[in-house]
Amino acid sequence: MDSSADKPHILVVDDDTRLRELLKSFLSKNGFRVTAAGHAAEARQRLQVLDFDLIVLDVMMPGETGLAFAVQLRRTDDVPILMLTAMSEAKDRIAGLETGVDDYLAKPFEPRELLLRVQSILRRRKPSAAPEAEPQRLIAFGPMQFDAGLGELTHKGKRISLTEAEVALLRAFAGRMGEVLSRDTLCKSVGSDVNERAIDVQVTRLRRKIEPDPSFPRYLRTVRGQGYRLVDA
Repeated sequence: MDSSADKPHILVVDDDTRLRELLKSFLSKNGFRVTAAGHAAEARQRLQVLDFDLIVLDVMMPGETGLAFAVQLRRTDDVPILMLTAMSEAKDRIAGLETGVDDYLAKPFEPRELLLRVQSILRRRKPSAAPEAEPQRLIAFGPMQFDAGLGELTHKGKRISLTEAEVALLRAFAGRMGEVLSRDTLCKSVGSDVNERAIDVQVTRLRRKIEPDPSFPRYLRTVRGQGYRLVDA
């Protein structure tokens, strides 16, 4: 029996052949099954026939950029994405988060940091026991239902695709339904190297999926000067 089938499967997408092969070798040596693609079209072909636990995606690629690829992918797939970029400006990272990527890593980077970020994303992908209070497994707000154990959101029975960061946010709110959660608390729930501005971006994206009118939130409300709370209005 091939034991590699039990290893997390990562898709590395980068047009730089040398970096792509280095990443493939490094991740393979650290316990992952790795498939590589040199551009977005090739990555899309891989996704049609294989299942992946995470995508390591370069931003700057010829033709279809990593950001454009992520935007299109998020319409149909919630596989976690770790974006690699030479752009270190905050506005560039925020642009990536708005597309639905789960984490950002600026080039050049230390391989060890890449490994830690990959492991962190994959840990968040698994349902985890709440450190303080056991979250309700199933919560409802309006026509929405969220299964905290499975990390699944449905609207009148129809599943809504969520990013890993959105799942982490909803799990945090599920454990303390109706309570105000500070941005700092939410940063810790989402994990990785996120800041309060990134939390605001993720909340905005989540509202687009759960609110009848995201401009006037009914369920995921802002409490000025304190944070956010999820209520069944």
